[in-house]
Amino acid sequence: MLRFVLASLTPAGLLFAACLWGGWWPALALGYMTVFVALADRLGPEALPRIEEAEAAANRLSVVLGLAHLLLLPLGVWAIAAGPVLDGAGRVLTGLALGLFLGQVSHPNAHELIHRSARGLRRLGVLVYVTLLFGHHASAHPKVHHVHVATDRDPNSARLGEGVYRFFLRAWIGSFRAGLRAETAARARRAGGARGLHPYVIYLGGAVATLAAAGLLAGWSGVGVLLALCAYAQAQLLLADYVQHYGLRRATGPDGRAEPAGPGHSWNAPQWYSSALMLNAPRHSDHHQNPGRAFPALRLDPARMPLLPRSMPVMAAIALVPPLWRRIMDRRARAWADGNPPPGQGR
Repeated sequence: MLRFVLASLTPAGLLFAACLWGGWWPALALGYMTVFVALADRLGPEALPRIEEAEAAANRLSVVLGLAHLLLLPLGVWAIAAGPVLDGAGRVLTGLALGLFLGQVSHPNAHELIHRSARGLRRLGVLVYVTLLFGHHASAHPKVHHVHVATDRDPNSARLGEGVYRFFLRAWIGSFRAGLRAETAARARRAGGARGLHPYVIYLGGAVATLAAAGLLAGWSGVGVLLALCAYAQAQLLLADYVQHYGLRRATGPDGRAEPAGPGHSWNAPQWYSSALMLNAPRHSDHHQNPGRAFPALRLDPARMPLLPRSMPVMAAIALVPPLWRRIMDRRARAWADGNPPPGQGR
């Protein structure tokens, strides 16, 4: 667990220092999230070992990261929009580093939390997504994505040949609508009738409250900074879905039903440090087969699971250049669809 702790909490500490003291801290925070992680992936071991019976420790780390997010986001908005310690370059560097942290640490952590069985943990995950103005993901992810992944019924599973920019709009709107339908249908089926507020009222009301808090902290500049940070984080969240499911489809049986989601329906990455930073989010096949499994215990089986040719952060950057992405990934996706994965996974 130590590697997960160090990899995910170090950027939080650097960002707190950047917001409070400026100086070289913003550059160090951004350098950690980019150069250091990439170098560590190349120079360290190929993959992290699985850790069984680690759910309690994983939950403790997730709570710490969730609370760090709830402190760091308003501090970052204030420091970038109105704080006295950051100059122009410092504001840009801090904004870039904080945006990466929100997308590559806060999102994977909230994703872990909404899959936990304890109500308090799930609520903390929902709160993180609400403050990222993306609360509907807490409904759409388990009720739509996990049900329909790798089929055309899932708006967050990218089709072969689909560019990432077209995917962004389709996935954002589609998941919002599909999550709303799923929650409304679930409430209608509930014995004795639904009780309490519709989750989407909480998501939208929480988003308004978050924007209002940013305005109180730093005026309209604070609202603008929050919107920019959340857009940056949401783009990374959607990029992760794009990369992790691009071109992979479940077969449909004679009854029109899709086969169960298996190890071949998600892309994975073995690189150790970015995996530790993102709480093993790149071990995506096992997560879809075992969504309740704590992140340290997720399995990686290169013989049965599609592997990305580079780490998740690197492949997300490549996806932003669609011709390059398609040249690298289309033949790999077709090979898995045909049941003939490339020798050595193409690495």
